Amino acid sequence: MIFAGLILALMVLVGLIFFQELFNPKQTRGEKPIAEATAGPKVLKVLNSSQDLPKVDPDAWELILVGPKNVKEELSPELSEVSGFMVDSRIAEATANFLAAAQAIDPNAHLITGYRSVEEQSSLYETFLAEEMEARQIGREAAESFVQTYFQAPGTSEHMTGLAIDLSTVDYLNLMDPGVASQLATIAPDYGFVLRYKQSYQPQTGVPAEDWHFRYVGVESARYMTDYDVPLETYLVQLKNRTD
Repeated sequence: MIFAGLILALMVLVGLIFFQELFNPKQTRGEKPIAEATAGPKVLKVLNSSQDLPKVDPDAWELILVGPKNVKEELSPELSEVSGFMVDSRIAEATANFLAAAQAIDPNAHLITGYRSVEEQSSLYETFLAEEMEARQIGREAAESFVQTYFQAPGTSEHMTGLAIDLSTVDYLNLMDPGVASQLATIAPDYGFVLRYKQSYQPQTGVPAEDWHFRYVGVESARYMTDYDVPLETYLVQLKNRTD
């Protein structure tokens, strides 16, 4: 009888332990809490270029294409002044707002260049050529190759459109604090601008990277171009090839 009682007591004890483990499981190291383990996946924004492509006219004034592969004659846009520089009047407010936002990030942010006529571009270009030829003791062709790494030839600069600005915290080429430069590029689309020349874009643009050169293309287009990381050249092809 005593032996049978011990067996019965042991069975009851095992049953109680099993019951506790079943309804109150312990969390072992490395396991996620139940609520976390059973939660569904986070919803991420999925980009779809064909669906997200803005319904804008590829021939719209703000999408004019100027560059080494797209030479233009003098355009003579109507101009307005922003912080001492001239820009196309249609983007004056957007430029002022972008500049203010940039200065909120870094008070040293300022405009370096706005509109520049083909005539002025030509004069400066020849000055830079002469300086490089003298300083480096090289011919005109070699000097042009060097100068065009930081200054565009007449008829190829976006500054002639009045839609491009040079904005930086310093007055030197590509020497802006990378963190600030990244922030400016991030907020630019909210004001209709894009960082126009990136190293990865050079095969399309023909222009080396410039951390200071921003181009107005309109808010909708700027956000798309930034989301999909495409230069204006590629974006225009997409717009012209759309089928819907």
